[in-house]
Amino acid sequence: MAALNPGKPTEPRSKRLSIQVVTWNVASAAPPLDLSDLLQLNKDNLNLDMYVIGLQEMNCGIMSLLSDTAFEDPWSSFFMDVLSPLSFVKGNKGGVNICMKLYGYYISIINCHLPPHMANNDQRLEHFDRILEMQNFEEQDIPNILDHDLILWFGDMNFRIEDFGLHFVRESIKNRCYSDLWEKDQLSIAKRHDPLLRQFQEGPLLFPPTYKFDKNSNNYDTSEKKRKPAWTDRILWRLKRQPQANPNQRLPVPHFCLSLRSYVSHMMYCISDHKPVTSTFDLELKPLVSVPPITLMPEGLWTMENDMLISYSLTPDFLSSPWDWIGLYKVGLRHINDYVSYVWVGDNQVSFSNGLIQIQPSSFLAEDPLSEAQPHI
Repeated sequence: MAALNPGKPTEPRSKRLSIQVVTWNVASAAPPLDLSDLLQLNKDNLNLDMYVIGLQEMNCGIMSLLSDTAFEDPWSSFFMDVLSPLSFVKGNKGGVNICMKLYGYYISIINCHLPPHMANNDQRLEHFDRILEMQNFEEQDIPNILDHDLILWFGDMNFRIEDFGLHFVRESIKNRCYSDLWEKDQLSIAKRHDPLLRQFQEGPLLFPPTYKFDKNSNNYDTSEKKRKPAWTDRILWRLKRQPQANPNQRLPVPHFCLSLRSYVSHMMYCISDHKPVTSTFDLELKPLVSVPPITLMPEGLWTMENDMLISYSLTPDFLSSPWDWIGLYKVGLRHINDYVSYVWVGDNQVSFSNGLIQIQPSSFLAEDPLSEAQPHI
């Protein structure tokens, strides 16, 4: 048995995380009864650590907005009904970009809906550049988005297939000759000419174009307009460039790398004129941090108000805030805002010694969903 030196931190081991990315323009439809195929829940061994789900064209009517303010929107509620029993907890929703720090690495997740129609390709490319330029974060220590270690960018990008006629496109799809269409795909063309866009990778388009279908069917548009099929729904990723090494030196094993396991569409879902698209990734990384920024100490049973004592420690680089709070949760929470009650740290701190903080709340605050003072994530 090897002895460990408690004074010397151990080298963090590499980790592998599996990520499922979903993009779907739902065309204002309600959730279907079963999403097992989309979420891989029909597989015997579910080997996923994170779901990233981006929807477009959710119902945005005034009654829907008022309802979603008071209650959870039906799509979020549906996903969490399915995923929370598997110990997944919902993160932030509603917004173009989510930035997170994972084991010390910066990851940006962008869900977009670019301008439609064949003739608006220049507008789509302008919006692509503008979205990147607009990603300014308030916190001073967050780097520019192009310096993030990973960008996952997906959505209804609305890129079309140029030049080829409707008959040729449909025959190519019928014969599964998808590669015949790649050279005229607007996104593929743009990547050949735009240096920034070229830095984003995409899996091979080995599935049928995902737009436009007659709703409740697998038939491409039979309306009077007969829109030409296209791969409008896409999933891209960009890894931060690794520093160049001397060609005479042996390259080190990358500490952060992403590999694509699958890139598919799901033809079985017919509620929208778009088919959903998913990518499954394996993310391998070597943690840059080996100690959690906050460590809560185990507590005994609280039987009386005077027994309530919360102890925790912080790493030296943790930035405390007057808005720090501690929440009390039930087992099986679905979302970080699902606390039963909470307490402000600054108002209840009783001691601070050698990095150990103790909080003795006079009482936890009652839940009040309409109170502006209540913390929200």
